[in-house]
Amino acid sequence: MKLKVTVNGSVYDVDVEVEEEPRPSLGAVLVGSMSAHGVAPTSAKAPASASNALTANIAGTVVKVLVEAGQEVKEGETLLVLEAMKMETEVTAPKDGRIAAVDVAVGDAVQGGQVLVEWED
Repeated sequence: MKLKVTVNGSVYDVDVEVEEEPRPSLGAVLVGSMSAHGVAPTSAKAPASASNALTANIAGTVVKVLVEAGQEVKEGETLLVLEAMKMETEVTAPKDGRIAAVDVAVGDAVQGGQVLVEWED
């Protein structure tokens, strides 16, 4: 490549060789939750179609569990909180009853349809 360079009023014709620079790479790409809670996949303990089970309506990470086995809850009461895409979603009781088991813990990654809470019959 030829360039004209002016230094202190004097003009010079300069031949310049340009070397190809390697293109920068993206490096490591991390896929996962940006949540402060660790992500650990869980497995459902009861079939998602069970009438005594409350299932997740979205995939996300459990950030709060507000109930425990044996606790009486009222319809509409918040049972736990899921975080998905940096938004928190409260999971509420669909009916009055007693909790038989809580199948998730803070930090668990859950999938849509996964059992979160089981009711006593």
